[in-house]
Amino acid sequence: MNETFIPASDYTKKKWYVIDCKDKQLGRISSSIVRLLSGKIKSYYHPAFDTGDYVILINAEALTVDRHIERVHVFNPGRPGSSLKRIVNGLPQQIIEKCIYGMMPNGLAKKQLSKRLKVYQGSEHPHTAQNPIHVEDIENFTNNV
Repeated sequence: MNETFIPASDYTKKKWYVIDCKDKQLGRISSSIVRLLSGKIKSYYHPAFDTGDYVILINAEALTVDRHIERVHVFNPGRPGSSLKRIVNGLPQQIIEKCIYGMMPNGLAKKQLSKRLKVYQGSEHPHTAQNPIHVEDIENFTNNV
């Protein structure tokens, strides 16, 4: 009789991946990152268990965005006048995090998966102790694993 394989929590150690965002499109890289974070690229993926990995994004400011992402931020609420300010393509770290957060499946694991995403604006990151794997081509990487 065949039984479904259910991975235990200590079945595998979580891997760390470094992805360079330089000259890559926001939507294409985001969908691949969500697959890495949720663990859907693994052969033992199960939606009820946590099989995802950690993802480090570097050079977030060099990511190409097709359209202007315009945000309205409230500064000094309660004071009349110029409390609303428009920011166009500002804060690339928040733009990437919000895009990836919106692509994640709804549920209890959404916050847990989003905590595994680390976004940095420069090419340096403080996670060298985890021995991250540098990924060159993210779109083909997720299809071949």
